This record gives sequence, C-alpha cells and structure tokens, in this order.
Amino acid sequence: MRGRLGTRAVQYGVLIFLTVALNFFLPRAMPGSPLAYLAGEDVGLMSAEVRREVLARHALDLPLGTQFARYLGNLVRGDLGHSYQRGRPVAEIIAERLPWTLLLTATSLVLSTLIGVALGAWAAWRRGQSSDLSLLLVVMFFRSMPSFWIAVILVAVFAVGLGWFPIYGAYTPWLVATGWERVLNVLRHLALPVLSLTLIGSAETFLVMRYAMLDVLGEDYIATARAKGLSERVVLYKHALRNALLPVATVFMLNLGFTVSGATVIETVFAYPGLGRLMYEAVLSRDYPLLQASFLVVTLAVVLANLLADLLYPLLDPRVRLSDGA
Repeated sequence: MRGRLGTRAVQYGVLIFLTVALNFFLPRAMPGSPLAYLAGEDVGLMSAEVRREVLARHALDLPLGTQFARYLGNLVRGDLGHSYQRGRPVAEIIAERLPWTLLLTATSLVLSTLIGVALGAWAAWRRGQSSDLSLLLVVMFFRSMPSFWIAVILVAVFAVGLGWFPIYGAYTPWLVATGWERVLNVLRHLALPVLSLTLIGSAETFLVMRYAMLDVLGEDYIATARAKGLSERVVLYKHALRNALLPVATVFMLNLGFTVSGATVIETVFAYPGLGRLMYEAVLSRDYPLLQASFLVVTLAVVLANLLADLLYPLLDPRVRLSDGA
C-alpha cells in the first residue's frame, strides 16, 4: 500500500508540474495581448517606447523562460500575482469567487448523485418495462442537450415567463437584508443554476447506475439470494444496490475534483460570480496571472480528488485491497 501511494505521489507531482507549465505557456500562446488592460483606452496612441515601458513594468518583456522561472519562484512563496484587469491580488479575487462556485457545484453534485442513483436503480429493477424505457428516453434527451440550451430554456420559462426566480447574479445587489431574508435571496438566485447542473449531472449518474445495476442483477449471488427466499426489497437494497454503487462512487470522485472549476457555461449564462465565470473573464482580458491561478486551483482540486479516490476505493471494494496485497 505504501509503495502504491509513493508511486502515486510521484505521478501526481509530475502531473502538477506539467500542468503548471501548461498553465503558464498556453495563455501566452493565445492571440491578443493584455496591453489594453494594462495601459487603458489610450493604448492605440502609445509610442513604442511607452509600450516597452509598460511591458517591462509587468516583466512581460523578458524571455518566456525567465518569466516562467519567476512564476515558479513566486508560487513557492505563495504569491499568485496581481490581476492586470482588476489591479488586485489574484488570491483575494479567487477567495471571493470560490465560495460561490463551491455552493453552486457542490449542491448540484449532491442532488444529481442522489437523484441519479435512485432513478437508475429504480429503472434497472424494472428493466424492459415501459417506465424504464420512458425514463431512459427522457434522460438521454437531457444528456444530449448542450448545457447552455438547458439553462436558456429554464431562464425563459421560470425567470422570464413565470417570474419565479431571478435571471442573473448570486444575490440582489441593492437588497439590504440579513439573516434568513438574505439566505432566501441567495437560494432564489441559486435555484436555476443548480437545476441546470442537476439535470445534466443526474443524467450521467443515472446511466452509470442503471448499467451497473443491470450488471449486478445478472450475478450469481443475486440468484442465490432470491433462492434463499429473501424479499425483493432486501435483494435490491442489501445485495444489488451496494455493489452497483462502486462505479457511481468513481464518477462522484471524478466530478468532485471539477467542482472547484465550476460550470463556466452555466455561470456565464446566469452571470453567476463563480470561478468558472472568472476564468471566462480572464480569457477575454488576457489576464495571465488570473488565468494561471484559476487553472492552478482547478488542477490541485482534481489531483486531490483523485488522490482521495485512490485512498477510499480500497475501502469500498475489497478486491482492490486483495490486488494490492498480492
């Protein structure tokens, strides 16, 4: 087990370094320049000398190798740099946006997992029946639809048409409220983005759960349990469901790593102030420090989620422990 963890640690270390390098070089490979946000609206009137001065002020005139070495040194010291567009420390900006993304994506991840597991197990138990086929058709419809299309439909129906929910933002900016009134205001703004992500995520979990249940229901120990005279409820919950949850647990852990990145499309449609929308804004403004830090946070979250999955999966599946000990 220790050898396996040591190997994983080396692999993750190499992965993080390569990702950090990509985070640095890829934004600079994009067309465009952050000069407009560094110099303001008069960038077109600037002389070549002033341009060089502005670039030198932010160390953008140095060779890429030198810039990368400085970037690594700053990372070691915990310095993520300053945003070109906002003129503030990047760490402060991410700290403001990250809680909103975690609230949005973690809520939708839990809801989509619970709904997908329940419906997937129910459909597999009634495989081949009209209820199973109808539910599968509905799920495949949502699974094949673009996320922005679902979000726009929800906005058109529930926000514009019925007026039940706000269209954008995480809260009403001009509302002066505290306590439960503010909580309810945040939840009303959260409802449609969460519903959009839940419809998309539950479809994926449903398919994984359904096919895992179908595979488990064909095992010999299920036939043995039925031969012992156990009730269908006991066979479903005690024998079939527990074993079918292993693939779902894998999908959950993989999705958990991406909760930090948020849902860029959904956050953009609803103008939700999360990390996903922040990365979108950073791409538009060529804000290199903000892009680098955002991608780094996402990378670390994915790596930690995979490491957590490596640690937890042997506890969920005894066969993994046996293979490690062999």
